[in-house]
Amino acid sequence: TAVLNKHRQPRNLFAERACCRRQSHFIYIGKDISGSPVNVDVGMCRTHCGQSQPSSFELGMQSYSRHSSMLDFLKDKKMRTLGAPSRESRHNGGGAPSCGSSSTCEPTGTRVDKVLLLDGMREVEIIEDCHCEAKVTWCLRAPSLKTYFFETPYETVIDVGKCVGSKGELEGFSCVPTKFDSALVDTPNKVELIQTVTGCDMKEGCYRIPYVEYHYEITYSEEGLKEEKLKEIDVGRCLGSCTSGNRCLLRSASDSAECLLWAEGQGSACVPQGYESHTFLNQHGQTRTVLAITSCLCQS
Repeated sequence: TAVLNKHRQPRNLFAERACCRRQSHFIYIGKDISGSPVNVDVGMCRTHCGQSQPSSFELGMQSYSRHSSMLDFLKDKKMRTLGAPSRESRHNGGGAPSCGSSSTCEPTGTRVDKVLLLDGMREVEIIEDCHCEAKVTWCLRAPSLKTYFFETPYETVIDVGKCVGSKGELEGFSCVPTKFDSALVDTPNKVELIQTVTGCDMKEGCYRIPYVEYHYEITYSEEGLKEEKLKEIDVGRCLGSCTSGNRCLLRSASDSAECLLWAEGQGSACVPQGYESHTFLNQHGQTRTVLAITSCLCQS
């Protein structure tokens, strides 16, 4: 065992944890009641491997000191400007994955802030911190902690759940919530109902979930006797996203690839495509028809 350990690559636990960090990610959500624009730092989990970024002056001096002449330095600088790999990047081979091949950089928890805008109250989810989370190859429900009414006497942390896992072999399918529950949260004005995820399954981006309704139904036996029964109908609901992507409102002056302020993308709606009807007599002897969703699609 001692010989095997001697030749084994040592695991840098500090690097695996330190590389996964929260970065600022500002989005524009609208205007407040005074008419001023509101930008919120919702955060983003990204990798930070290697040493901290030196200033442009330090970077230039370090690059120059690695070349044998000013001519070599200018040639290498031109290659970097054109997007070709520099001598340094060819030597180092790029940065290592922050969390290793078996993990991803994910939020450890989020908080839900309420912002009053001109068109009403808006809930914004903000990433508080990030960590390395093990990848899962099958679709399952995982814990996801959200903080409500942050820094108030009503502050509450709820495990709302999330779906993690492989996207599967079929194109366009992903691991999404299919079963839900609810939790009650005390607020200064009323009790608020928070939806939580209890089950997940492999579905398309826009998909149908079960949603059961109960109705009283009047039936008559062969003998003409009136009976009152409880009729269960799965009317269904359409869930999922059909987004067209986010737009960048402000880019960095030094790096056009870096976006400083995002606007949320305006996606098409996930709406019912097919339906079926359920007809029955209600308690008053009137004919009642309930439509149930059978399939969903993205409507542009």
